[in-house]
Amino acid sequence: MVELVHLSGRVWLYPHDPDPEAVRPSVAVIADDRGSVLVDAGNSPAHATEIQQAIAAAGLPAPTTLVYTHHHWDHSWGASAWENVEVIAHAAAVDLLEAEAKRPWSHQYLRDRVAENPKLGPSFRARALAMPGWDGFEVIVPHRTFEDTLTLPTGVQLRHVGGNHAPDSLVVLDPESGVMLLGDCFYPPPFHLRTESDGMDFGMVKRFLAERHAWYVDAHSPPRESPESET
Repeated sequence: MVELVHLSGRVWLYPHDPDPEAVRPSVAVIADDRGSVLVDAGNSPAHATEIQQAIAAAGLPAPTTLVYTHHHWDHSWGASAWENVEVIAHAAAVDLLEAEAKRPWSHQYLRDRVAENPKLGPSFRARALAMPGWDGFEVIVPHRTFEDTLTLPTGVQLRHVGGNHAPDSLVVLDPESGVMLLGDCFYPPPFHLRTESDGMDFGMVKRFLAERHAWYVDAHSPPRESPESET
């Protein structure tokens, strides 16, 4: 079983899968006696179940809040396996997830969509790998949204940043731990929407680095320690 990795202060990570075909992002747990904050849901109910087991094995409080860094499937499809949590996202995620919830998800639907648009192949093959079955699966629309910023009772801060990857992208900051969780916010658009001129948003990255947090974590790479904190 994959274990949670302690990053800093009260922030723990369930590591990403380095296999790009798996499309399994890291999931963060900001542990607090009042109930942990979960940052992203996992890419499937099975992924979420593994994370739940790791949280229990680490002796951390069960999550009471789940934050979507953005609406994409690999960050939100595990939500139906998380019980008794309030799901929070940026307001722009609502329409996007409501549309996703109406789709007739199945392996046949995945095959049909790829036949219509081969550029969907990498994403939809990863979805098929993540979802051996569909019983009980549903796309969970957020229970609470915000526009610009939101500070949770535990002191965790949410900030909408948008960007080319997803309009609802937000970052999660835990000032107590010196950690900024980025999701995929500075990535280019998804493959099926990407053009040759699209790339990483390094301007956004520079702005984040100027804030001088101790740790920066995007969802598909190992955590990066700020150069200032290493000296």
